[in-house]
Amino acid sequence: MNINTMPRPADTASQTNAALQARKEAAMAKGLGNLAPVYVERASGAELWDVEGNRYIDFGSGIAVVNTGHCHPRVVAAVREQLERFHHTCLMVSPYPVAVELAERLNAIAPITDARTIFVSTGAEAIENAIKIARAHTGRPGVIAFSGGFHGRTNLTMGLTGKVAGYKAGFGPFPGEIYHAPFPIAYHGVSMADSLKALEMLFKVDIEPSRVAAIVIEPIQGEGGFYPVPEGFLAALRKICDVHGIVLVCDEIQTGFARTGRMFAVEHDGVEPDIMTMAKGLAGGFPIAAVTGKAEIMNAAGAGGLGGTYAGSPLGCAAALAVLDVIEEENLAERAVTIGETITAALQKLRQAHPDRVGEIRSKGAMIAVGLVKNGDPDQPDPGLVKAIVAEAPKHGLILLSCGIRGNVIRILVPLTIEEAILEEGLGVLAKVFDKAASAG
Repeated sequence: MNINTMPRPADTASQTNAALQARKEAAMAKGLGNLAPVYVERASGAELWDVEGNRYIDFGSGIAVVNTGHCHPRVVAAVREQLERFHHTCLMVSPYPVAVELAERLNAIAPITDARTIFVSTGAEAIENAIKIARAHTGRPGVIAFSGGFHGRTNLTMGLTGKVAGYKAGFGPFPGEIYHAPFPIAYHGVSMADSLKALEMLFKVDIEPSRVAAIVIEPIQGEGGFYPVPEGFLAALRKICDVHGIVLVCDEIQTGFARTGRMFAVEHDGVEPDIMTMAKGLAGGFPIAAVTGKAEIMNAAGAGGLGGTYAGSPLGCAAALAVLDVIEEENLAERAVTIGETITAALQKLRQAHPDRVGEIRSKGAMIAVGLVKNGDPDQPDPGLVKAIVAEAPKHGLILLSCGIRGNVIRILVPLTIEEAILEEGLGVLAKVFDKAASAG
């Protein structure tokens, strides 16, 4: 194995990845799986070290969470300072200045006029509350989402999610009044016109638009395969929502906070959503999520109708404020564009070397994916090759993620603070692992 090692602390010397994996399997439910038996002892920037002292380059960022890198000094300092003051009072009981400041910051940076914000703990909760607010505002029950979309693992958000395997199988029934339209992906033969026509047909045969509270969409599908909305599609949805009084909800949980080269992915399209949901990269790993939307919509829910015991954790708020400072001061949106160019160029070389195995490369800033296929055919996905690469990568010191409704997409989500030398090193490992898996398969 090509893994750099470092001395491990004495208190972990008796631990091994294999032993911890066995203990985990004996203590935790099977449904809570893990990508690789790599048990992290410490992390810094774009690097992880496991309990055995093995080093890994992190190409996953905890699923687009540590955009500012692991243990950024500014984030650590902000949380430590807040922790020394207090760590919980409950925002709904006795609130605190740090939450007010964060709400003000999010209202200012969100591409929404006269915005208001609420805090919750997870992305799924953010989506749940966005739907609650849209229903309260409109007095309507229906919600439309898109095939391939991912919005969470609660019952309602599983219903919205447009992928069965791994997320919905065996967990139904799901709530009623949820409908799906095809997401436009030209690579798979679904044009923007096809999607809009299907939406129009949905209004004719399933639910009239006057009963639809919200349309929920990811500007770039995350778990679905990193497919961006085609140019003009969000504008078309904005027009439909305006005509029928429907709330347009943009799910920025994976795309937000400089990941795509803008603070939020919807900014690439110049469209103003009614509500945005945020989580993941918001606080660099501390559990907090937010719903930000137009005041007249957000204020539809009465006092006490929104919230949660841990909603707006003071530690999460402090971390988020530090993250926003780092994004601005270190120009991470611009850095995301440069990172994307570097990774895309490396993937293009892979496609030149393996034209029959590497399909479409999709990149928006540092949100990058490559679909693997057989015989160069987009209709012949190769999830087996993806699985082999993702499993092999940690053996060579690299953490990789997969996604896609067909399971054939490698997604790359490096920390936006990654050093150039470490990025190049990781891409070299990826090329070597790819060559090995492709040759074996």
